Amino acid sequence: MTRSVVITGIGVVAPGAVGREQFWQLLVDGRTATRTISLFDAEGFRSRIAAEVDFDPAAAGLTAREVRRMDRAAQFGVVAAREAVRDSGFGFDDVSPERIGVSVGSAVGCTMGLEEEYTVLSDNGKHWLVDHSYGVPHLYGYMVPSTLAVEVAWEVAAEGPVTLISTGCTSGLDAVNHGAQLIREGSADVVLAGATDAPLSPITSACFDAIKATSPNNSDAEHASRPFDAKRDGFVLGEGSAVLVLEEESAARARGARIYGKLAGFASRSNAFHMTGLRPDGREMAEAIRVALDKAQLDRHDIDYINAHGSGTKQNDRHETAAFKRSLGHHAYKVPVSSIKSMVGHSLGAIGSIELAACALTLDRQVVPPTANLHTADPECDLDYVPLTAREHRTNAVLSVGSGFGGFQSAAVLTKV
Repeated sequence: MTRSVVITGIGVVAPGAVGREQFWQLLVDGRTATRTISLFDAEGFRSRIAAEVDFDPAAAGLTAREVRRMDRAAQFGVVAAREAVRDSGFGFDDVSPERIGVSVGSAVGCTMGLEEEYTVLSDNGKHWLVDHSYGVPHLYGYMVPSTLAVEVAWEVAAEGPVTLISTGCTSGLDAVNHGAQLIREGSADVVLAGATDAPLSPITSACFDAIKATSPNNSDAEHASRPFDAKRDGFVLGEGSAVLVLEEESAARARGARIYGKLAGFASRSNAFHMTGLRPDGREMAEAIRVALDKAQLDRHDIDYINAHGSGTKQNDRHETAAFKRSLGHHAYKVPVSSIKSMVGHSLGAIGSIELAACALTLDRQVVPPTANLHTADPECDLDYVPLTAREHRTNAVLSVGSGFGGFQSAAVLTKV
């Protein structure tokens, strides 16, 4: 018999909001956390804006040793994991360590730590042969992305399956699905699953500048992230983390846990088409949605809300609008759709888990977050994108989708229990 998996704890570190409740309040208020980059000197870059986390490691509970050891992405992940554990009320000391798993997603790993250390070792790029003696003791850990999962595992002394999932911008969705699968197959009883990324560095900005994917609207950073708006001109980089505590449903009920929702269905597809390009018909995403619904044993008409990838690039927004119509038929015109990237930016691999946290809170609070900055309708994006203002809405089933460079397309279905 397949074991049902539920979410019993949520931890979030997001732009404009460190903590689950602050994050939810930012969303329902429709506030944006995008601004001029302050983490490095962005002068000369095409896009000089981002959604940054106002993060004080000491205030977040990290020791000086932890701060020195961990890259910013790892710090985010550990702080989010600690909040999720507290929220769940799960007694990790009461379960065998071999039955605790961890699944963490990340698109770019410890980018900030690596770039900062290269800058020091090469003396700002002056030397091709670098002097390793100037490196921090934990430099090797920055190079190995699995370090992020290891840091989270140490928090709960997890000795079960510990995995790092890196599938570009679908990493967060895929990592949570992997964690749920560990429970379904019996490899773990409880899993910390989520993702973290802190990509706001010169190298990341240069990469997206080169392909003109990010918004150049530097004079109006607050309104630069405009998914589905006719005047959108690219996505806004972000950073952050979300971690969920996943449990088998009957065990969660037996201990009287608060259940946010059930991970009812998931599917992933590749378009095998282009590294950054998307076919306009949305066929691969539509197929992922169809299979996810089948696994959840739901009909297309059962979906009450769609949390869109909604990056704010012209091709992506048209692509997934077509995918919703292809997979849901006429129901696509009736179901509310929104993109929280309009408020917290696009944190690459982390955003999928942050969006799943928003979906779980939507089920719990029965309120649909808005798409901020959506003022001018794009005729090619003609669905109900919940512009500007959050909406009370009866919600029993939520669809969350992600689209990643390399052709990754993922869809997850969460249901109320």
